[in-house]
Amino acid sequence: MEVYRSQVLVCGGTGCTSPQSADIYRNLKSEIRRHKLNHEIEVLKTGCLGLCELGPIVVIYPEGVLYRNVGANDIKELVESHFIHNEILERLAYKTGEGEGKIRNLNELDFFKKQMRIALRNCGIIDPENIDEYIAFDGYMALEKVLTSMKPSDVINVIKESGLRGRGGGGFPTGVKWSFAASQNNDEKYIICNADEGDPGAFMDRSVLEGDPHSLIEAMTIGGYAIGSNKGFIYVRAEYPLAVERLEMAINQAIEYGLLGEDILGTGFKFDIEIRLGAGAFVCGEETALMQSIEGKRGMPMPKPPFPAVSGLWGKPTVINNVETFANIVPIILKGSDWFKSIGTPKSSGTKVFALGGKITNTGLIEIPMGTTLKEAIFDIGGGIPNGKEFKAVQTGGPSGGCIPEKHIDTPIEYDTLTALGSMMGSGGMIVMDEDNCMVDVARFFLDFTKDESCGKCTPCRIGTKRLLEILEDITKGKAESEDIGKLEELASGIKKGSLCGLGQTAPNPILSTLNYFKEEYIAHIENKKCPAKVCRPLVKYVILEDKCKGCGLCTRNCNIGAISGKLQETHVIDSDLCVKCGMCMHVCRFKAIVKI
Repeated sequence: MEVYRSQVLVCGGTGCTSPQSADIYRNLKSEIRRHKLNHEIEVLKTGCLGLCELGPIVVIYPEGVLYRNVGANDIKELVESHFIHNEILERLAYKTGEGEGKIRNLNELDFFKKQMRIALRNCGIIDPENIDEYIAFDGYMALEKVLTSMKPSDVINVIKESGLRGRGGGGFPTGVKWSFAASQNNDEKYIICNADEGDPGAFMDRSVLEGDPHSLIEAMTIGGYAIGSNKGFIYVRAEYPLAVERLEMAINQAIEYGLLGEDILGTGFKFDIEIRLGAGAFVCGEETALMQSIEGKRGMPMPKPPFPAVSGLWGKPTVINNVETFANIVPIILKGSDWFKSIGTPKSSGTKVFALGGKITNTGLIEIPMGTTLKEAIFDIGGGIPNGKEFKAVQTGGPSGGCIPEKHIDTPIEYDTLTALGSMMGSGGMIVMDEDNCMVDVARFFLDFTKDESCGKCTPCRIGTKRLLEILEDITKGKAESEDIGKLEELASGIKKGSLCGLGQTAPNPILSTLNYFKEEYIAHIENKKCPAKVCRPLVKYVILEDKCKGCGLCTRNCNIGAISGKLQETHVIDSDLCVKCGMCMHVCRFKAIVKI
């Protein structure tokens, strides 16, 4: 076994793979061989580290130096500088801030200081395609402990006592769900991992699948032992090809090592896992629709009860948990329920993974203890709002969540506190909005998504979401009337009460929360026919300021429909009837002579 003086970790997650990380990996291997350093320096592909805004990322240990926005053409210079001349390549190294120039060690980054990585513990650290690296980080030790020294009831009690709640959105206690299935007297039971991550802007589960697939396999096997199941399914969307590839690789490796399949670790326990690909329907994230899809039927929700733990897949007792929930199982078994309960809050134990997106400086993946405030997540970890803009709202819980305004920015992140504000934890989306976002348009965007994703089975969701969207579109076009606000509220309430599944029951949340906190914007659209954020195209227009226009003609040349007229060196004019309000003229004007009003 070779001992290396340095390890070079190249992010191999989807976010970094898209912009050249595979080429970076190959070029690093080639350059290091060219300098005859391949016996001193090891190059590894890892999963996502979470710093997606800075990708592609290269981290070098033992120094912990982080190189960001690395390109394939930078590798020759990087290798020569860092390994030949022992000098940090400053132009690519992450620094503290503009002008300060201090190189940052990975562990010193503000991005990581308030995080606590449990579900993401191995992501960005190990090679996900190498089972030996997972084992080196205590992999499969929890499975060995469970199979050799714990009864199934002991396992369930540990999970119960930990306070772990489902991380897929519902927040149901995981140990209680497992106990329901375990108590069923049936010779056939199933464990399902719901990896059908469909929320816009969400990539929490994908990062675990790509960066630590063995943690999922180990946890599902433990779950199978606990409830008396010998068969598991991972339901993952086909749009995650890298995740599927690494899952298949991990399953084959586990079988080869005797950690999956027949007679696991010589204990007589057997457990198999099969991957099923979803076609991308958002509604298949709902557990009964997911099971219908696995059975080869159209993915449509079914009435409950019976609940899946009693009668699920093919009518057999079934436990369904999402990827992040399973990612917490192994650490809980190894470190105990008291350790897990000591993190977070009394009603929300442990940590939660969020995908930070929108108007935020540090777009990426974070894992924080429950009870961390929204302000800490957005400003201390996320780096705040870029370009000096003002924070306006944060939307949690994906398209089913609500928008939380600035006055509630100090709210601790817990299941119950977010629900009380008209939002929800959801699977972990966190979309940040600034002063330039129109909250009516935000509600319209999410309703457009849920309307399209409705399976159509129940009338309140199928017809109701369409009617809600029509009213919102009228508001953004300046065609609505004052009574439409009351119609929105009444219809939203009816859809929440009458829909069959969680998609319809939560679809009105973006409308209800924005009406609650930003009603003045709705009134401005309806009564004044104005969009305060200048987002809704029918309610804004572009004008040229006479005192600033130089008559250069640049706007005219860039207007493809000929809506701008004027002679050179004379003030130009925009024809409002022809203008499609694309904004190109304002974008190209060098003199800031074009404004949107």
